[in-house]
Amino acid sequence: MAKRIIIDCDPGIDDAFLLAMAVASEELEILGVTTTYGNVGLSHTTNNALRVLDWLGSSVPVHAGVDRAILSSRVDAAAYHGETGLEAPEIGQPRRGAEAENAIHYLVRTLAGSPDKITLVASGPLTNLAIALRLEPSIADKIEQIIFMGGSTDYGNDSPAAEFNLLCDPHAAQIVLDSGIPTVMFGLNVTHQVIATPREVERMRALGNRAGRVFADMAEFFAKVYRERYGFAGSALHDPCTVAWLLRPELFETRAMRVDVETNSGLSFGRTVHDIWGLSGKPANAEVAIDANPDGFFDLLLTLLNRLN
Repeated sequence: MAKRIIIDCDPGIDDAFLLAMAVASEELEILGVTTTYGNVGLSHTTNNALRVLDWLGSSVPVHAGVDRAILSSRVDAAAYHGETGLEAPEIGQPRRGAEAENAIHYLVRTLAGSPDKITLVASGPLTNLAIALRLEPSIADKIEQIIFMGGSTDYGNDSPAAEFNLLCDPHAAQIVLDSGIPTVMFGLNVTHQVIATPREVERMRALGNRAGRVFADMAEFFAKVYRERYGFAGSALHDPCTVAWLLRPELFETRAMRVDVETNSGLSFGRTVHDIWGLSGKPANAEVAIDANPDGFFDLLLTLLNRLN
């Protein structure tokens, strides 16, 4: 039986990889997609989610969510993803619009009314999830686990200390981490191990199908800033690590630990603090990914892209 998931995202190039992998998988049932601000503004992320899903031939409903953080000022990552967030001309404009029901109400209604638990996959700021949990705390009992990309056990990428998604809304991230819901975190320390090098891009092209070609183009576009800013050999595929873990958990090593987010202003605003040794006396609240098998990840990615047109 397929695992039932809701994807909360801010497409975004690596979010597009995540959506493609989830759609191509026979082991996941996508109930809905909710969008948030993040890589670019909400109007662009919502449009991009619809673009990608339509292009993939998926009719999964899309619900637009919040357009700003709970308390902090908005930041974006257009420098990485392009002005619209998805500079992929071959993925045309959507043939449909977002649903009338907003993401918060959709999450509350769907989770509250579900007879079985649902897994949430989050690849952007966690504001939608945090507000839904505050609005109706009882939905926590209907969430099997939250798999999110964000934070880092070492250094940041949008500030010296903080990873972009959690810098966008540290208060929301702390609400999610305090919810008591089983949580799996994929931070920069592990997603920076999953690099789409020129070799991996050529393997995508060699599939010979439309998906391989288009995603290879997106990976090359994404790689430019990684080479210039970080000296990486290619683009880091952050967000699809979440779906890869759901499909093949053996590709990653995780460790249970206490994770908190710095919500006070200053140099460390948005940084995740990892209590590896239990020094705080607080119980672990997350399984934190600490190592990845990049060869296995890309083998899985290619298998899934090969199922698409």
